[in-house]
Amino acid sequence: MSIKKSQNIMIEGKKSISVLLRQEGALHIMLLLPVLMVLIYRYIPMGGIILAFKNYKARFGIFGSPWVGFENFQILFTMPGFLDAIRNTVVIAMAKIVLGIIVPVIFSLMLNEVFMLRLKRVVQTIVYMPHFISWVLMAGIIIKMLSQYGIVNKGLAFLGMEPIMFLADKTRFPFIVVFTDVWKEFGYSSIVYLAAIMGIDPSLYEAAEIDGAGRWRQTLNVTLPGMIPTIILMTALALGRVLDAGFDQIFNLYSPVVYKTGDILDTFTYRMAFQNSQFSISTAASLFKSVIGCILIVTSYRAAYKLSGYRIF
Repeated sequence: MSIKKSQNIMIEGKKSISVLLRQEGALHIMLLLPVLMVLIYRYIPMGGIILAFKNYKARFGIFGSPWVGFENFQILFTMPGFLDAIRNTVVIAMAKIVLGIIVPVIFSLMLNEVFMLRLKRVVQTIVYMPHFISWVLMAGIIIKMLSQYGIVNKGLAFLGMEPIMFLADKTRFPFIVVFTDVWKEFGYSSIVYLAAIMGIDPSLYEAAEIDGAGRWRQTLNVTLPGMIPTIILMTALALGRVLDAGFDQIFNLYSPVVYKTGDILDTFTYRMAFQNSQFSISTAASLFKSVIGCILIVTSYRAAYKLSGYRIF
């Protein structure tokens, strides 16, 4: 009897699998290419991590180069500029995270008060557009604007002021990086907060209006509290990217003059690998960043789950 039951269970299992394949087979085929891309470009290259523990010699190859243990990490932490790169990465990334939350929230609150639908759509389109421009093109525009004979310095000259070399000033450079990144991304980031506003129960506004609350009071006591879970979630998720200060942006804007305040871990690693040919040192720096980043991502996702109930699985 038990044998027949097990046979029936196996037959039913095979039928259910065949039905599932017929129903969802196309979806699995669609996923095949992305999975292959992740495997080829993300997982297979991870074998190169062993370079961080070797003294890489091109003539010996990756596997033939001698092991040196943690010597590359010891050299890395004593290299001039590495600690500056860590500090710059954290400072720039944290400034981007803070302003990248505050500015979109304020903008979405202001846009929510616009009742002319056509004007609202025009404003949304204008502020969304910079997000879709690559940093290569955007950096060219910024360099032209902030150059010695750019439109900004021409405006300063019109006011009787001396021209300023913005991108060659190590004090101003981090502010320019943060400002331009927020300007480029705040419109697109505000989509999430506008969606959060749309999800607030309209009866709350009606109750507040009956109690005599004006638009300002409704914003403070209804709209903003309704956005708090989304703000907490986006902040917690952003903390996992503390060590990602924006390679594309900084690489296209910086110069050796501003390395002291503008160099970040990604640009430092790039120079070690492709300009100085120190592949073992650059791999060690990249591995250090990856380990810290992994810890931050896990921590931030745990925080997102605790604070707002967000979870991936």
